[in-house]
Amino acid sequence: MELINFKVGCKTISLKILDILLTERFDNNLTTLPNNNKSFIGVKDYMDIPTPVFDLGIILNNISTEQSNANALKQLRSWQEKLLSWFNILQSSLSSSSTPISNNDTELQDFVLFYKEFNTDNEDLKLTMSRFNDPFQSILETIKEVIAAHNRSDRKQVSVLLDKMNRNSLIQLERLFESAKEQITLDYKPIIVFTTKDGLNPHVGLLVDKVEDNIDFKKEDIRPLDKLTEIGFDIDPQTKNMMRGLIKLTQKHSLLIDPSAIFKPTQLEESESEESQAYGLF
Repeated sequence: MELINFKVGCKTISLKILDILLTERFDNNLTTLPNNNKSFIGVKDYMDIPTPVFDLGIILNNISTEQSNANALKQLRSWQEKLLSWFNILQSSLSSSSTPISNNDTELQDFVLFYKEFNTDNEDLKLTMSRFNDPFQSILETIKEVIAAHNRSDRKQVSVLLDKMNRNSLIQLERLFESAKEQITLDYKPIIVFTTKDGLNPHVGLLVDKVEDNIDFKKEDIRPLDKLTEIGFDIDPQTKNMMRGLIKLTQKHSLLIDPSAIFKPTQLEESESEESQAYGLF
């Protein structure tokens, strides 16, 4: 059976190709309706059939990729402003004061944790975040030298070191911030996957981040989830209902989901229990 893999936040999900009618770029042009379901983002016409669209990121990750990206951008902007402010204050103190200055960069060490622990599946962004370390550590070392020169009243050396830091490490750091923000913004091009239960009519639309690849699977490739979900995982019943198993990929697993089971009324679950077997998995 042929599957198509999609990216949803940090997860990879798989859909049977026969469950998919069409994929199209999400242009944020859905018709919104009053509702209490946070994953429901609106209605889109497919072949003149109003089709509900749900954000699969919210269903699977409890947060939309758009919101996750916004949070990451907010953190990057905050650190960019904080570091620039810290350096400006320090340089002002070095220029206006002749009294000894202590080197207190404790508050900046949290930035090291931020860029080292930044979690992303975007390889370009991951590489950019890894490049923060060299210029940032260089700045910290230069600041130690600058403060030492200031405290021994070597104003010429202070000027030379500050000029060097501003022309090299600080510029590198600024470029990395701008590159990281741009990659987060430009990389997010979500699509709607219109699914079907009968091969003709749309069932629901699912908002995903992007298409990954096609794979073929066999029954023995599917790892059942029953043992995992029985040991205390807090999974929403509707979400648990649509999960069909794990598929081993090269370095991780893909979550196989059955779109026909998404938001299926509870009272239908027992009467359609044969559907899981008909899905051709176990």
